[in-house]
Amino acid sequence: MEPKDVLLYYLGRERAGLLSRLDGLGERELRWPMTRTGSNLLGIVKHVASVELGYFGEVFGRPSGEPLPWMDDDAELNADMWARPDESAEQIVALLQRAAAHTAATVAALDLDSPGEVPWWSPGQRQVTLQRILVHMLSETARHAGHADILRELIDGAAGDDRGNLVEQSDDDWAAYRRRLEEAAEAASD
Repeated sequence: MEPKDVLLYYLGRERAGLLSRLDGLGERELRWPMTRTGSNLLGIVKHVASVELGYFGEVFGRPSGEPLPWMDDDAELNADMWARPDESAEQIVALLQRAAAHTAATVAALDLDSPGEVPWWSPGQRQVTLQRILVHMLSETARHAGHADILRELIDGAAGDDRGNLVEQSDDDWAAYRRRLEEAAEAASD
């Protein structure tokens, strides 16, 4: 596989993992703030789609044409991290899918060493290559997919991911495991 294909494959895999955390949930659960700072599943997807469109659009002079009013300077604080009532889960998932298609088109059109400029980064860091942005977006997507894993477990106990890499145990086994970890934490603090 060519290096661009490898990077796109792993970026796509992380995107799919992120989207898999939405499966089977209703609009309320997808939007429900699960942390003090309001982290929620649908907001994470909206954020990832938005930044991906920015990095593979504006940075390389290839705007997607997608309206992203929540990213405007006068937008409400953290407007990219939650979904308004008129923004359906279906619309936000479709936005991420369009972002993925735009990314693929940008990657196909450019070489890995093609230059770009990230206007929202500090002046000394703004000059980038397509390879650097692919790695950056892969890291960002994986980070947020991990957040989504935890949020989904908090919502309904669903754990693991679409790759099935979590050991299956009964609820009683998980409770016993958790007690063991709590005991270890207590013992370490003594």
